[in-house]
Amino acid sequence: LVWLLVLSLAWLGPALGGEDKDEEVIEEEEKEKKEDEVLSDEIKEEDNVLVLHEHNFARALSEHQLLLVEFYAPWCGHCQQLAPAFAQAAAELRNESSPARLGKVDATAQTALATEFGITSYPTLKLFRDGNRTHPLAYTGRLDSQGIVRWMQRRAGPSATLLQDTDTIAAFINSKDLVVIGFFKDLRGDAAQAFFEVAAEMVDTTFGVAEAAELFQVYGLSADTVCLFKKFDERQTNFPVDPERGLDTAELTRLLRVHSLQLVMEFTNETSNQIFSAKIPHHMLLFLNKSSPEQLSLQDGFRAAASGFRGEVLFVVVDVTGHGADVLPFFGMTAADAPTLRLVKMENNRKYLMEQDNFSDSAIRTFIQEVLDGKVKPHLLSAEPPEDWDTRPVKVLVGKTFEQVAFDETKNVFVKFYAPWCPHCQAMAAAWEELAERYKDREDIVIAEMDSTANELENITIHGYPTLHYFPAGPGRKMVEYKSTRDVETFSKFLENGGTLPEEPPVSEVRGQPPCPGLSPAPAGQGEGSCRM
Repeated sequence: LVWLLVLSLAWLGPALGGEDKDEEVIEEEEKEKKEDEVLSDEIKEEDNVLVLHEHNFARALSEHQLLLVEFYAPWCGHCQQLAPAFAQAAAELRNESSPARLGKVDATAQTALATEFGITSYPTLKLFRDGNRTHPLAYTGRLDSQGIVRWMQRRAGPSATLLQDTDTIAAFINSKDLVVIGFFKDLRGDAAQAFFEVAAEMVDTTFGVAEAAELFQVYGLSADTVCLFKKFDERQTNFPVDPERGLDTAELTRLLRVHSLQLVMEFTNETSNQIFSAKIPHHMLLFLNKSSPEQLSLQDGFRAAASGFRGEVLFVVVDVTGHGADVLPFFGMTAADAPTLRLVKMENNRKYLMEQDNFSDSAIRTFIQEVLDGKVKPHLLSAEPPEDWDTRPVKVLVGKTFEQVAFDETKNVFVKFYAPWCPHCQAMAAAWEELAERYKDREDIVIAEMDSTANELENITIHGYPTLHYFPAGPGRKMVEYKSTRDVETFSKFLENGGTLPEEPPVSEVRGQPPCPGLSPAPAGQGEGSCRM
């Protein structure tokens, strides 16, 4: 028996302890394998995107003439949204045998690279050209697959097509609804080089370039000129190059964007991006029901008024039964309010309306000029105050009641400006309620909220949701913006210190995680999510 026991232990001993030992060995081998992979300069791919780290980054730069690199964080929602489009763009560029490739770096793991390239938000995209590591170019295109592809194509090849004879240039002009052609007597000169820079950025517009003297004559030109050719409105618009100042890229880009738009735009799903990216400071809107012939006829006077304000005011027709139905709540309107006119100042979303709608071209011109001259007050939206607005811990403010509550000299008022649809507002709702419950018996502190999609204020502009403002007691109509963490304890500390907090590093630095662009509040700095307007 003793012999059997010894034999059993001798046989079972390695097995009993061997499994753990084998697992440890396997784990160690896998760990060593991963370390070897990281230390190697081998470049692996995921969905046609190069997976880069500090040990293979230099090799990637040396092997690829144009390399667009996304610096991302695994937890970043915007990075996750971008991933499919980024992979699709990588596949398209690879399939067309482009010299341009796409790569990605997990900047939370590759901290040395993140520091080297100054990564402070996610995702950040940078273009590396010809192996140059010291001066990458910031990505300025759209964050969709076609936007990425076009942006890279413009940098991989000539940004403008060389047009050498009359037949070629005529065919080029007729090939699109809109083309831009730069006429330069020296294609190596500063003006031409500035033109190529603009062409590289405006990837949704087709650019050509010409230097032949006969082409200058055909199109009535005597000096360097950029021409915009359209199949609508003015057929040819010339932008002469100032012989002393040269060609300013920012100004040319602005002029091309403005004049690329139709004199009167219709607000649709296809045109909305053009309308908002044109950066025209005012929008004049005609709301109408396109199924009504009588309302459709109002467009004639609207168009007649438009030509005198090009570049300053963009004229837009909004069909209240079509795509425009979605924007009616922003104006506090319903389809039954059509036809009607509104002017919007884009920098602060202030809205202006006539005392009584008059759709003649002269009346529209007069109204617009009076707004531009500061003679018309903005029309401010306000909901009706709920009957129980001041009986709950969180006081419900509207435009009509805001002044009397927020600027009550006997109260310290902490206000949350929110949008009902904003997920970040919804996420902090419980904390705000708990804060109000904590201070409901304090006579000198009011916790309040206002739906900024239904209420507007004359002297306070809300750019993103949620926005938090503190209005301290006393004279002077003071206002302090809250920019810290959105939790009950930090809110309380802020209130107990009279609307201030001790100096602390930004939340993103404390966590070691830069904020996602578009998620940082407006104005930026809170280090937590918000929704842009």
